Amino acid sequence: MASSNLTVEADVPPPNKHPYHLVDPSPWPLTSSFAAGAMLLGIILWAHYGTRWVFFVGLIGVLASMYLWFRDVVREARTPGIHTPVVRLGMRYGMMLFIASEVMFFVAFFWAYFHFALYPEHVAGAEKAIWPPAGIHTFDPFHLPLLNTLILLLSGCTVTWAHHALLENDRKGMLQGLGLTVLLGITFTFFQAVEYAEAPFAFSGGGIYPSVFFLATGFHGFHVIVGTIFLAVCWFRAWKGHFTPQRHFGFEAAAWYWHFVDVVWLFLFVCIYVLGAGEIAQH
Repeated sequence: MASSNLTVEADVPPPNKHPYHLVDPSPWPLTSSFAAGAMLLGIILWAHYGTRWVFFVGLIGVLASMYLWFRDVVREARTPGIHTPVVRLGMRYGMMLFIASEVMFFVAFFWAYFHFALYPEHVAGAEKAIWPPAGIHTFDPFHLPLLNTLILLLSGCTVTWAHHALLENDRKGMLQGLGLTVLLGITFTFFQAVEYAEAPFAFSGGGIYPSVFFLATGFHGFHVIVGTIFLAVCWFRAWKGHFTPQRHFGFEAAAWYWHFVDVVWLFLFVCIYVLGAGEIAQH
């Protein structure tokens, strides 16, 4: 049954004489850059000298900057008249271009994978021109990889359910759909960690196949974690009543991002796990 907690919000005239998006000065891009730089430096120091504290200082800085930056974005979104129709259209175009850039990011990994899969003679030091390289045992694609595929496909259904519930002014359905999507995202990450723990090959010193495999699936896993956090923030915002059937771009952007993550995994599952399967490792 529809809930009346989501109210209809009428367009409010912008506080300025123009309908465009001019952001206020903010320190968070600068602090985020310095904190991310400290994280990168910390990874190098940790790997070469065992010094960990720089990495954790950078990590705390990144998390703090993210929280404070997101807080300001939410405040802006809740300010009447700021997000005019022109601004909302621009944000949609911006999210589309961001996802397009993410697509090209993964194209690089697929390019590397298919280069060596189609031309295995280019693998340095290989005694035989075969793919996967000799000695590599791959995952059974119809074990954990198939389970994770079903989990992500189901999560795409639940986030769509939440979106339609929001459009129908059904707050309870929206919260249930979003909550299930977050739980499914966490479950996917857990099973991928289990898969990595049972991997029959190592990232370090394992050659080209483990390198491409862990980079492609690992960066996808990172995107799953980011998307899960994105949706969790949307759940709390929805619980506080920030979204209406007319104004919910934050949730819509999170749903677009999640569907992108789903599609990338389908390509990874088919290309790397199924078509790229070699001698299956015995567990």
